[in-house]
Amino acid sequence: MTDAWTSEGMSPQLLKVATRAKRDPDAQFHSLAHLIDVPALQRAYDRQRARAAVGVDGMTKERYGRDLQTNLADLHERLKGRRYRHQPIKRVRIPKENGKTRELGISAFEDKIVQAALHELLEAVYEQDFHDCSYGYRPGRSAHDAIRAFHRAAAAGEVDWVIEADIAGFFDAIPRQQLQDLIARRIPDGSIRRLVGKCLHVGVLDGEQLSTPETGTAQGSVLSPMLANIYLHYALDLWFAQDVKPRMRGRAQLIRYADDFILCFEREDDARRVMEVLPKRMAKYGLELHPEKTRLVPFRRPPGSQRNGKGPGTFDFLSFTHFWRRSRRGRWVAGCKTRRARLTRAITAVYAWCKRHRHLRVADQHAGLCRRIRGHFQYFGVNGNMRCLARLSYHAHRAWQKWLNRRSQRGRLKWERFNDLIRDFPLPPTRVYVTIWD
Repeated sequence: MTDAWTSEGMSPQLLKVATRAKRDPDAQFHSLAHLIDVPALQRAYDRQRARAAVGVDGMTKERYGRDLQTNLADLHERLKGRRYRHQPIKRVRIPKENGKTRELGISAFEDKIVQAALHELLEAVYEQDFHDCSYGYRPGRSAHDAIRAFHRAAAAGEVDWVIEADIAGFFDAIPRQQLQDLIARRIPDGSIRRLVGKCLHVGVLDGEQLSTPETGTAQGSVLSPMLANIYLHYALDLWFAQDVKPRMRGRAQLIRYADDFILCFEREDDARRVMEVLPKRMAKYGLELHPEKTRLVPFRRPPGSQRNGKGPGTFDFLSFTHFWRRSRRGRWVAGCKTRRARLTRAITAVYAWCKRHRHLRVADQHAGLCRRIRGHFQYFGVNGNMRCLARLSYHAHRAWQKWLNRRSQRGRLKWERFNDLIRDFPLPPTRVYVTIWD
């Protein structure tokens, strides 16, 4: 159980639910649906982004808000009368670094409101249950916190072996009935179960083709991260804490960010035992580990006498590659750098952006390019990763000069003039944006 949860902005009724859930881990909640009232729907509306992509209804926050109170009152009445129907989600595809695509679902605006209100209610209960090993999509926690947890364990000598795990198509593979049964352990409220079911059992509109998947929860929806955390809380976190760790001969640790997780071990025999049973545990919950992306990696700190090179193994976690390196004081410390495929994708995207927007005013190009680079730096700008940041910055300068130089046959922008321009329109500096270790 974690103390990362915050009650800021929560209604008094939900705060009472959260307090009871924290006080009594075995308590069941049989009557929660009445808490999804008009004020709860209002809070859910306020949390929606004004410029978010629209679903099949084409509705925006601004349009829905023109007659907000009437719309929310009507929505509430349909929820109470069990007349609410979730509209199909719109399928969009996002390119992945391996050349494939990640399929996301965009819900209709009113469905986003319902999902956000349901998310708030589920969060009040389950934030009291979730373990400290879980970092994804939770208040007050981030991917950087997960990476810090790993580096603390490595510095303490608790990580000699790492299971790098990948659940194949996790969001599309979750068995819906099993998920609803797990929720019923804590929240037997039939109205909440029906509402969760409505958010799960929806059609998917892909272009003009409507399909009805039998499993999974739409990745990209407001509710999916919460449902994913609930499912893996039972499938993985509880199992590791209650069944695995007590049987280990050495120290062991699970670090999970949504469906991306690693298992760290002090002893090789412990790691191999868990590596053998982990696929069986996942299969029990209808999940499958990716055979090529799940592996056991030796990660023992190199001996102090080893003067050069890196440690015995590396692994990828949260878009970083983790490895042993020499510190400035000559000690072996765990380090991380931007995953090669992720860095290549960022460089390619910068060149493509500069080409696509080369005819904009220089000031507009500068603002757009800075947003892209700054967003990358704010995540990957951790201490020890300056070389990868510098590489992206180098290519950003080259890409911008290249496409400014080519946008017209007249007034070529050679490097001397470009360097003068950069003094007036500098790109974001390569520096530490996030401290992972001291």
